[in-house]
Amino acid sequence: MTANARWLLTELDRAGVGAAILVGHSYGGGVALRVAELAPERVRGLVLIASVGPGCLDGWDALLAAPVAGEVCAVTAWWLTPWFARARLARRQRVLGRPLSADEHVNWETWGNARHEHGAMWRTFLLEQRELVRGLDRLEHSLAGIGSPTLVIADPGDTMIPVATSHALAARLARARLVLAERGGHNLPRRQPQFVADQIAEFAASLAPAGSTG
Repeated sequence: MTANARWLLTELDRAGVGAAILVGHSYGGGVALRVAELAPERVRGLVLIASVGPGCLDGWDALLAAPVAGEVCAVTAWWLTPWFARARLARRQRVLGRPLSADEHVNWETWGNARHEHGAMWRTFLLEQRELVRGLDRLEHSLAGIGSPTLVIADPGDTMIPVATSHALAARLARARLVLAERGGHNLPRRQPQFVADQIAEFAASLAPAGSTG
């Protein structure tokens, strides 16, 4: 998370952005929180969407991060079997008689169309999984010291990150509020894009200086 946070700060520098509202989904929420810890003056606000946080780990996370077992699971999921997901998606389209929309079968689409332009996807997944398991305690301990205005968005039906994690983030961060969505699951940006966009716009407007029209 620290390496990702420092990369993001470098990108802000390159873009000439002094301070920004950071929006992080899932693991990206942890990265956004790390930036707010490292460089609070660069963060006008945080939007955490189905974000990692207190209590988000389960037994599967430990297995996926374990030596040997983690490698086997990651290679199987992201290198050897995406064809299975693509076949299932193609069969579903034949049954429906139309292309799938962007909010349908998102997990299958992600699995079936893993991108490897910058290296094997399974290595990226494994590295992030292990960092999450190792670094979650540190992330939790940092929450009380983060003072950036924060919007937490979650769906109680999320089966990957429990909604209790979002409640915990909203409770532990000094200036946070929680908004609950419906029928979005973990992939809220894909399944409820308008709702998420509206919430971000409303949040950004609430942070605008008095008299500002931007």
